[in-house]
Amino acid sequence: MSERWIRACATDELLPGESRVVWDGETPILVVNLDGDCYALEDRCTHEEFELSAGPFDPATASIECVLHGSKFDVRDGRALNPPAYAPVRTCPTRIEDGTVWVCVED
Repeated sequence: MSERWIRACATDELLPGESRVVWDGETPILVVNLDGDCYALEDRCTHEEFELSAGPFDPATASIECVLHGSKFDVRDGRALNPPAYAPVRTCPTRIEDGTVWVCVED
């Protein structure tokens, strides 16, 4: 597998507590700003493949909730925090460089 970096946004477009979706081809990636640190995870619940970005991001618990069935995922490592989801969400490394948030995706 090879990896490449895609531009997510400028840092001033993603303030602490905010999130946005970027696309790698047909794959949606949710990027969140947790107290100045950016994290990226695939924008699909592992229970029903519903978009996580439709649910609330809670910076206090570092979690995103799937509005379909209420499963929550830790945005830092993708792990499922409660049923009905048990499998983690795929995460992607991020970096901030020259005022830009970048996400690493694998081919």
